[in-house]
Amino acid sequence: MDTKLDITGNEDAAPIGSSMAAAADVLPPRPASVEETGLSPLYLMDLLSKQLLEQGVLDLHQLSRGAALAGSVVETLCHLLRREGRAEVRGQGESGALRFGLTELGRAAAMEALARDGYAGPAPVPLEVYTARVRAQALSDVGISRSAVMAAFADTVVEPALLDQLGPGLHSGRAMFIHGEPGTGKSYMARRLVRLLPGEVLVPHAILAGGKAVRCFDPSVHSPLTPPGTEPAAAALLLAEGHDPRFVRCRRPCVVTGGELTMERLEVQYDHATHIHQAPIQLLSNNGMLVIDDLGRQRMAPMELFNRWIVPLEERRDFLALANGYHFSVPFDVALVFSTNLDPLSLADAAFLRRIGYKIRFAPLSREAYREIWARQCRESGIACDPSLVDFVIYELHARLGVPLLACHPRDLLGLAGDHLRYWGGETLDREMLTWAWQTYFGDFSSNDRAGGDAHTSGRNAS
Repeated sequence: MDTKLDITGNEDAAPIGSSMAAAADVLPPRPASVEETGLSPLYLMDLLSKQLLEQGVLDLHQLSRGAALAGSVVETLCHLLRREGRAEVRGQGESGALRFGLTELGRAAAMEALARDGYAGPAPVPLEVYTARVRAQALSDVGISRSAVMAAFADTVVEPALLDQLGPGLHSGRAMFIHGEPGTGKSYMARRLVRLLPGEVLVPHAILAGGKAVRCFDPSVHSPLTPPGTEPAAAALLLAEGHDPRFVRCRRPCVVTGGELTMERLEVQYDHATHIHQAPIQLLSNNGMLVIDDLGRQRMAPMELFNRWIVPLEERRDFLALANGYHFSVPFDVALVFSTNLDPLSLADAAFLRRIGYKIRFAPLSREAYREIWARQCRESGIACDPSLVDFVIYELHARLGVPLLACHPRDLLGLAGDHLRYWGGETLDREMLTWAWQTYFGDFSSNDRAGGDAHTSGRNAS
């Protein structure tokens, strides 16, 4: 599964440091007692027991950090474990904090707890707390202005009319269906749309549903925020001072998945070896964006994939199930983007496509846009930009051979030409070199090769 790109702030967004300070009053407070965690003492005692079983003897500070709970809460839980004969004091650590280890009774109880639920990380948050948190940081509360859209894509060659379709689509929170020929920049633009999602979100390490922990924080998807000039460890310590460290402060997530997507990945994953539940990709994407790239290339019928989204898109909630059959619902606050280079009507009927609010077509470039991308790519590659050469590519290659002007062509052709230039030790590009790059890029897949005849390389087969 692909991961998201970094998010850059738009012109209307406050700096990260000031936004963190301004949001301090609305963050969930750190639980000061077992009752305030919303979790049962038995569950939390099992959680600490599993950590002691996996890591050995730990002091109060280590247990507090590992469980993301206040020291006073951990101290209460350790007292309960000692009273039941499941843990015992093993002296003091260097800091003077008491160190705890499991008794034989506690070891047996911890192994039973692991068999029921293998999760042994930071304490989860109850499902109702997670639901309230997702709604409090909903995408619908994020205003996206046209000026912010234009500023976010100021470094990109793209038609303003196209941005004026993408911007309102993202602002609405409705699903978007973007389509067009391969190489028109659909995937590139879809990934960069996350730039338009300002603000920060709190992502729990895990949520508790039906007595089982479901992992929600995924380092490959979520990018934690740290105040400027601080290390991650210091940022975690800052968060622990007064705020619930069971949540991680992150940029709004963006998950990109393509042909590797399966229906199983849209349900809660269960590892039978570790007994751990993992959240599906749409739950990881909550309060952010989910891009289904290469639609139609998945190992399932497109309509099967579309049908999976009917209820979440209409009711704004998703229904999931644990391995034991327990069913629960979670908010569905996701900007869902479908991207394909296939004919939309070959993937779904018109009736279903009407359910998707925004259908946006990515067309080939104008000559002016092609020249601008070519010039930018030359600068990035350290190649002198000769206007006569780009005109040669446009009129003598693209136009004569009927190949549309696509956004990917300048990068790919100049990359091959640069390889040729370095190989032969040349200094400047010429027409012969660009013709070689064109022939190498598009190839010749005519029947002459298979029949053993002469190969006449041209770009006609790519049109």
